[in-house]
Amino acid sequence: MPRYRITVEYDGTPFVGWQRQADGMSVQGALENAIHAFCGEQPGVRGAGRTDAGVHARGQVAHFDLEKAWEAGRVRDAVNFHLKPRPVGVIDCAQVPTDFDARFSATKRHYEYRILTRRTPPVLERDRVWWVVHDLDADAMAAAAQEFVGNHDFSTFRAAQCQARSPVKTLDIFSVARFGSLIVCRVTARSFLHNQVRSMVGSLKLVGDGKWIAADIGAALRARDRAACGPVAPASGLYLDRVDYGSATETIVV
Repeated sequence: MPRYRITVEYDGTPFVGWQRQADGMSVQGALENAIHAFCGEQPGVRGAGRTDAGVHARGQVAHFDLEKAWEAGRVRDAVNFHLKPRPVGVIDCAQVPTDFDARFSATKRHYEYRILTRRTPPVLERDRVWWVVHDLDADAMAAAAQEFVGNHDFSTFRAAQCQARSPVKTLDIFSVARFGSLIVCRVTARSFLHNQVRSMVGSLKLVGDGKWIAADIGAALRARDRAACGPVAPASGLYLDRVDYGSATETIVV
């Protein structure tokens, strides 16, 4: 039974999230429906990251098995045809060994969070950034973000419904940079807790506002208490940017 790996981009605005749910359309459900419409099979599509409602992706990776072997380019094009008009696109498709798992084979996940700081509301980037009407101190945010780097108990920055067995994670990179009125946060780790990136960015905004300093981020982290977290950043600014697979298979770059 051949296994296919796909790289997917999507606008998460109209979806209930990646994962299939009873109410509303999910990205996973849209892909499974499109595959079924293409070949009549009903495979389960397994993703590298379970993005929440409103979260976007440039490089989500998923895999599925089909009974019949198809040329990978034909699978990509046929699935894209049946995805219309939903805002989901398969960028790449390849047949991979059956031991490849989009979730468990991943070695790094890269997320990006975008904050637009200006008086005028976004028009072209509506629902794709966190719009903040005043300026933020991006340099202070960048310095404070380093409190998160390393191996820590992130209990403060995980959602109450998080199902991860342990709150301990290792963050490899947390950068914050300004590009005009846009502040871009980039975070890299092997895996993340539910709402972790949005929780961390929301607390960093307090630093950008001048309400917190880097020491407050460190204190919140050490508290290991959800009540110590700042407001959670909205889903609209978050993107699953890329997934790496180390030596087992090539890095997925889009």
